[in-house]
Formats: sequence, structure tokens, C-alpha cells
Amino acid sequence: ARTVLHHHRVLHRALGQAVKLQLLVRNPADAVDPPRPQRKQISVVTEAEVTQLLNAIKAKRLYAPTVLALTTGMRRGELMALKWLDIDLDGSQISVNRSLQQTKAGLQLKSPKSGRGRTVALPGVAIESLRSHRARQIEERLQLGPDYADNDLVFPWPDGSPWPPDSFSSSFAAAMRSAGLQHVNFHGLRHSHATLLLKQGVHPKIVSERLGHAKVGTTLDIYSHVIPGMQDEAAILIDGALRGAIEASK
Repeated sequence: ARTVLHHHRVLHRALGQAVKLQLLVRNPADAVDPPRPQRKQISVVTEAEVTQLLNAIKAKRLYAPTVLALTTGMRRGELMALKWLDIDLDGSQISVNRSLQQTKAGLQLKSPKSGRGRTVALPGVAIESLRSHRARQIEERLQLGPDYADNDLVFPWPDGSPWPPDSFSSSFAAAMRSAGLQHVNFHGLRHSHATLLLKQGVHPKIVSERLGHAKVGTTLDIYSHVIPGMQDEAAILIDGALRGAIEASK
């Protein structure tokens, strides 16, 4: 259903352009109702599972990118394309400007999914993880000497070359199986980041900006399961804010 929907979108846009050029009187795709793909249930990790997960990969190359995914919501391709020049550790922020894509033709850099870059504020735990990771990376570079491919990548292979996203996912999945967390996939860390922020009362617009969604409506649509709990919290907050004023007016 999702594939059919994508095909319909492409055809609709192409035929719409034909209407603008007066090659067609109307867009035939308007008469077709594309299917609505069923949204997959998103997987998130609990606080206890985060501890179990991080303990399982503490000594692995996976550790730093996993911490960054949990604390920023960055996508896998964005992490694999991240460069040190994109990170301001002293200013506690990171610029997401590109994504590494694995295609049949090989690895390719492209713009982030939304088509534009974004700046994400870094929490202290992410900064500490990145500082430790950079120190280990410098040691590897010194050991390899001229054989190290200095691409300024934050999360490359040990020799400095780009880490293919599919290979990264395979390594992560293997680590999760060993830790007994087979249900956890790497993209679920992004969902966990968003869900946690929304439950903490962070405005959806801010969450949307951190995730790099083009519209806040996308964020609300994907994480609608969080909204019912937020409604209850909103009722409690407004009760506390207005109860005194209302009772005083009686």
C-alpha cells in the first residue's frame, strides 16, 4: 500500500505539471483515491532497557552513536555522515547537514530527509560521550599513521573510512541479540527520544525541530500515542493554575 501511495504521489505531481503547461485540462490522478498504508507500531525502549542496552555495548564502537541517537533523535544516515566540524562541544550543539545513504552504486552523501539542515542542542551526557569517543579515535589515528583515511567523520570504520549504514545496523542488531533485546532496533532509539521528550512536556514544535521533521503535524501524527497521557497532565496543570482564581471569585 505504501508503494502504491508513493507511485500515486509521483504521478499526481507529474500530471499536475502537465495541467499547468496546458497539456491536460484536468489531472486524471484526482479521480483516484490512493490506499492508506497501515502505520507500523513504533518500538521504544524503557529506562531499564536503556541501561541494559548501554551496558551491552559499553566497550564497542556502537556506544557513542547509540548515546547520540538516544539524546538527539538523529537518524542512522545522519550519524554516519556526521563530521567533527559539525559539532560544537563548547557551545553544546550539533549541526545536522547531511546523511550517508547506501545505494546499489555505493555510498552517497545527500541532504537530510526533510531537505534542510538543523541545529540540535546537546545534553551533557552526549558531550561527555563524544569527548571520550574523540580521544579513542585520536589514538586509533596515531596507531595507523598515514594509513588512516582522515575524512573528519565522527563515526567511521577504525581506518577512518565511512561506516556503511547497513553494516552499522547489522552490528547493532547482533549486539541487541546478545543482550536479549531482539525487539530493539536502532531507529527505535529515535522514537524513544521523541516519546520521552513529549512525556516530559516538551512542546511538540521543539521535538519536531530536533527530529528534523518538515512539519510539526508529522511529529504529532507519528507520536499520537503519547497525546492521551499529555491530555491528562494538561488537565491537572490547568486545574492547578486556575483553581485558586476560580474559587476566589465564588
